[in-house]
Amino acid sequence: MAILDAVPDWGMVARQRLYWTTVYKRTWKGSVVTSFVMPLLYVLAMGVLLGGFVKTGANLEGAPTYLAFVAPGLVAAQAMQTATGETTWPVMGSLKWHRTYYAMVATPLAVADVVAAQLVFVMFRLATVTGVFLLVMAPFGVFESVPGTLLAWPVLVLVGLSFSGVFFAYSATIRSESGFAIIYRLLVIPLFLFSGAFFPISNLSAPLEWLARLTPLWHGVDLTRMLVLGDVRPGLALVHLAYLVVLSLVGWWLAVWRLDKRMEV
Repeated sequence: MAILDAVPDWGMVARQRLYWTTVYKRTWKGSVVTSFVMPLLYVLAMGVLLGGFVKTGANLEGAPTYLAFVAPGLVAAQAMQTATGETTWPVMGSLKWHRTYYAMVATPLAVADVVAAQLVFVMFRLATVTGVFLLVMAPFGVFESVPGTLLAWPVLVLVGLSFSGVFFAYSATIRSESGFAIIYRLLVIPLFLFSGAFFPISNLSAPLEWLARLTPLWHGVDLTRMLVLGDVRPGLALVHLAYLVVLSLVGWWLAVWRLDKRMEV
């Protein structure tokens, strides 16, 4: 599929606003605990309580406390998990169970328009979840830079988007929901634990450290931490940003390609 075939008609994307608004009104209550309550519990348990055992002066990559170190990692990981939840089961459901995609493309909507509207909705979910997460953390005094924290918000949306397209493409490819075990067991959980959210990746062995540096979550965690701590290294920050933008664009194209292939069957 040509790259330009993945470019949507934004007028047709806007026409799906009512549908996605209705979806959100009917489902937002079910996401309150996972989106807003769980992050608060993680901050209290990992940052405040566990962090109390971490001695001041430990290698925390410039963070003054363990809470300030772990909080940016937790919110970046939350962006990944939100993106995963929004691009696995909902995509499978729209193909296999309620077959919404087939109804959509029976209208003047193209596959690229359908994918774009859903990814825009995912971006909205990412913006609300990470925005609330940042507000929850603010009273704990973990932010050293207000402008940096404001810049971290769209970065967190980008972190989630970098996973969204790839997982959307995967979900449009598999035939059974049992395939989601691969995403959660082999990708999401290992990334959550070993991408620098809870400890500096320099604590890993050299091969594992470089493996961690190749993961999108590490780029998101490190960039978010730089911004909220007000310790931005411009060269490395640009590398993080370029990595996340390129992966988001590639993932978007993959999502359109795989859904288009699936709809042909």
